[in-house]
Amino acid sequence: MDGEEIDTDLKIRVLEQQSALSKVLSTDRKVRHLLPSWQDLEVLESVNKALSPLQDFTDALSGERYVGISCVKPALHLLNTSVLAEDEADTDLTKSLKSKILSYLNNKYEGMQDLLNFTTFLDARFRTQYIAEEVTQTLKERAISELIEIHHQPSVAQSTAVTENDSMDVESPPAAKAKKKTLASFFKETTCTAPRASLSSTFDSMAQFRETVAAELDAYIYMPCVDHGEDPLKWWKFHKVSFPRLCKLVQKYLGIQATSSVSESAFSTSGDVVSNHRSSLKPEKVDMLVFWAKNL
Repeated sequence: MDGEEIDTDLKIRVLEQQSALSKVLSTDRKVRHLLPSWQDLEVLESVNKALSPLQDFTDALSGERYVGISCVKPALHLLNTSVLAEDEADTDLTKSLKSKILSYLNNKYEGMQDLLNFTTFLDARFRTQYIAEEVTQTLKERAISELIEIHHQPSVAQSTAVTENDSMDVESPPAAKAKKKTLASFFKETTCTAPRASLSSTFDSMAQFRETVAAELDAYIYMPCVDHGEDPLKWWKFHKVSFPRLCKLVQKYLGIQATSSVSESAFSTSGDVVSNHRSSLKPEKVDMLVFWAKNL
């Protein structure tokens, strides 16, 4: 728990135990000056009203055993529209704090909108719920382009291997003995000339793949959104047969951590493992012990 969380908890405790503190402090003259005034309580209430909702969002986005990156954009939407939206009953201090917090968060994630939109789109709980219609079309084109690139990676390696094998064959095979042509030989010659239209076949293959991915995207978009409490990774595992190509993008993007809390926790665990009494551990042993501590 860091200092900010401690301060927030302290403010909440003071407000919750206000009557008890007043009774205890008012009975002793030596500590009576510590009794909070109405101005102090008003400031605490104003600060608590602005900061208390953020603690729940921070805890939700800092998990390491569930998907968090796709929840950032929906969380920002909720913060801007409801949670940190100005209320008529808010004090000037509360309004100022909410405004500054929203300004900081919006500016921080301004340069990450492409990633946030794409990960939210791949989350079956949200899909296009928090994404504009014109952005949705851009995301579909991006998904198709990335899947085409992934689809052609193995074929490039295979074609390179075939080229290398062909270049290694220096000696040509012995010429076959000439045979009399038959009717079947004409059909064989026609069949052999078909691969020469490689450009058109490649284009048809690419167009067919694009149409297949587009069909998957349309089917995925028009499916009903799942409950927000459901694990999107389990949903994708169950629907992998229906969306075999989109699952590759899910594996690539939904594993991204939303915050740095996970890495900070790993460093904290490493500090507990490599203590003064165990400072001679080898790096590979430290990695093993940290892995066990985080996963057992």
